[in-house]
Amino acid sequence: MSLRNKSILLVLLILLFDQVFKIWIKTHMVIGDEYHVLGNWFIIHFTENNGMAFGMEFWGKSGKLFLSLFRIVAISGIGYYIYWLIKHKAGTGLVLGISAILAGAIGNLIDSAFYGLIFSNSFTEVAQLLPKGGGYSSFLHGRVVDMLYFPIINTTYPQWFPLVGGQPFIFFRPVFNIADSAITTGVLYLLIFQRKILFGK
Repeated sequence: MSLRNKSILLVLLILLFDQVFKIWIKTHMVIGDEYHVLGNWFIIHFTENNGMAFGMEFWGKSGKLFLSLFRIVAISGIGYYIYWLIKHKAGTGLVLGISAILAGAIGNLIDSAFYGLIFSNSFTEVAQLLPKGGGYSSFLHGRVVDMLYFPIINTTYPQWFPLVGGQPFIFFRPVFNIADSAITTGVLYLLIFQRKILFGK
């Protein structure tokens, strides 16, 4: 299989798993619902966010639009870069690492661009796909679906700890999705295994 086809296949597989999982969550759960997969360590917890990876947000609706447009520009740039790398016979690991990042960016863009148009809200009842009255938002203003939650450590800070003594401590707190995981995995792979190419040392 050519490197180009490997890149395309990886992107398509990540998008397939990401979108199938998100659509299942949207059509079977209400925001706040959760399933405990491995006790209290691995939980499917349905939430949505208007912002970046791991639920970060900024600048309200204007920030949301800016972020969606930025994703489109970034996806175009990353896609062209992958094409350039393949054309110049770059290593398989480098191309696939960047392809995983591309897939994650596309996955979250799909949510932002289309979920507001094709789904009803999930706050009080399970969302309807293609509701008669239209979706809950407009193009590029949809919310990103998150569901993977790994509160591996759930405890409290010791009372003697400065400023936060006695307060809850959870690690890992963010709720994220497969697209976020693909981006993070791709970035970590590049930083660990492609340092020489990225940084020249």
